[in-house]
Amino acid sequence: MSIQKEFLRQLIHLSGLLFIFLENLIPLSFLIGIAFCITVMGELIYQIDKKKHMPLFSNILRNCRRDKNERGFVYFFAGITLAMIVFGHNLMVMNAAIIILTLGDSFSTLVGTKWGKHQLIFNSKKTWEGSLTFLIIAFLGALTQIEPAAAMIGAITGAISEAYSPIDDNLTIALISGTFMAIFIFIT
Repeated sequence: MSIQKEFLRQLIHLSGLLFIFLENLIPLSFLIGIAFCITVMGELIYQIDKKKHMPLFSNILRNCRRDKNERGFVYFFAGITLAMIVFGHNLMVMNAAIIILTLGDSFSTLVGTKWGKHQLIFNSKKTWEGSLTFLIIAFLGALTQIEPAAAMIGAITGAISEAYSPIDDNLTIALISGTFMAIFIFIT
């Protein structure tokens, strides 16, 4: 996939930050509903697009996906929805998990696609350059919400999830990093 197409994909990922900004304006239950509706609408658009061209949506979808069966955007919003449901009782952890998913995954993909040269052990589709970028950006982003040690734990577990998840990493990054951050905060 070209870096231009990948950049467009990652702009959609960055829309996940809107949920953090809207959290102070809209009740969490309503935000969860919005994220869930986006997930369902994304899946419906994906299914309809397989059979019929929809002027605006099909063009965006076809320009952003890596292959015709890819639904990363659906899993991305599902991951945000799950993070809000699971960690909504602790907004700092919830926000940090969403930031780790949004920023870490976006920047690691762009850097790995453009400059990645050294493949990860056990995953030839990912690079050390992308994973290191994930770790740094996710840590810095999580720092806006939680203390440094918890932010580092979230960044490390998020990077591992991004690199080695057996299912789509958009589903797992926020849940895994959020879980480890919450456990760390609870025991310290």
